[in-house]
Amino acid sequence: MDIRRTGHDSVPLTDPDSGGPAQPDPGSEGMPQETSAPVGSVDLLLVEDDAQDAFLVEELLAETALKAHITWVSTLAEAREHLSGFDGCVLLDMNLPDASGMSLLREVLGAAESAAVVVLTGFDDEHEGVAAVAAGAQDYLVKGQVDGSLLARSLRYSVERQRADENVRQLREAEMYARENMRLERGLLPQVLLDNSPLSHRSFYRPGRKRAVVGGDFFDAVQKDGTTHVIVGDVSGHGPDEAALGVSLRIAWRALVMGGVAEEDVLPKLEEVLMSERAQDEMYATLCQASLDTGSDQVRIRLFGHPPPLLIQDGEVAEVPASPRPPMGVFPGADIDVEEFALPRGATLLLYTDGLVDAHDGNEGRLEVQGLRRILDGVLRGGVATVDVPESLVDEAERHNGGPLQDDVAMLLLTHGEHA
Repeated sequence: MDIRRTGHDSVPLTDPDSGGPAQPDPGSEGMPQETSAPVGSVDLLLVEDDAQDAFLVEELLAETALKAHITWVSTLAEAREHLSGFDGCVLLDMNLPDASGMSLLREVLGAAESAAVVVLTGFDDEHEGVAAVAAGAQDYLVKGQVDGSLLARSLRYSVERQRADENVRQLREAEMYARENMRLERGLLPQVLLDNSPLSHRSFYRPGRKRAVVGGDFFDAVQKDGTTHVIVGDVSGHGPDEAALGVSLRIAWRALVMGGVAEEDVLPKLEEVLMSERAQDEMYATLCQASLDTGSDQVRIRLFGHPPPLLIQDGEVAEVPASPRPPMGVFPGADIDVEEFALPRGATLLLYTDGLVDAHDGNEGRLEVQGLRRILDGVLRGGVATVDVPESLVDEAERHNGGPLQDDVAMLLLTHGEHA
């Protein structure tokens, strides 16, 4: 065991009356002592203004198998220097020169959230110990009624209970994140409405390595009045605000299309939604919208700062020739360019978010669209079926990246000529 007295020379504690070691409490004589094998160690912050009681704590713990590393302070002011980030056990006298009672306990609990707190009370103040446990302390001990075994068990079990409580808290947080994840997934990654569309589809989503919840990537596809409209997008940044904005944009886009808004007016209206819903003026979204009339093979495409789709036809991979305008929300109200390309029956269109092209390509920098096209070509030549392309494509991108991708990846695979 080691013990430090902050603010004084670091010397072993001795009985201030006799000059020798502090003697055990006479009331503990004859009590069974802890004789089990060593049970680990505990960092103990002893907050006690009575030197005799502090010496006694040292002597009692010396008789046990518990290895305690003690820091002794005599006031709350001294304790404040140690409480932040402390994750051991605080043994707290409830009556200090500069603080006392429940207000003292509440400050200690608030300042050392990860620590176990055991309070020390006098014989006449045992009710205060019960109230302290109700307020968040792990245990209370009555001065003069404690032996080494009881003290060691209380400290050890209090630390174990605190860790168990922390595990429960973390589990609840994980469950909360999981529920939030599911809610956001329902908003960002919906069931597409392509029952009468000439396009069959396969959707895919994989969160990035650092995601606690779903990011701002979204997609949707709707067939309305003989035209299939498809969108994939990504809100700039990462966090709950970006995810919420992504949900708003996806739902607004579907509402505009299903409400019969003219195709050329959908994205200008969507930009108005982005500008009214974004949490900061700097937030923007990249997106790609493609529209195909039933009976035609000409796809109309509109790009806002988004990488162009890839076209898979007869085993070959080509980049859709389209020039993106700036991301949505950067230059509001600017004209929207519309371009067309052919999507013959049997061909497949791959729309994706930039988590793929932002992957590293070894020492060559980022993959970019050309690198992704090269990887996709290799996946297809390796015999992977088109329907299985998303998983294989991400796996290969992660191999080039040297590990999991940093950003989320959403993909929508659309094949012309087959009903969903």
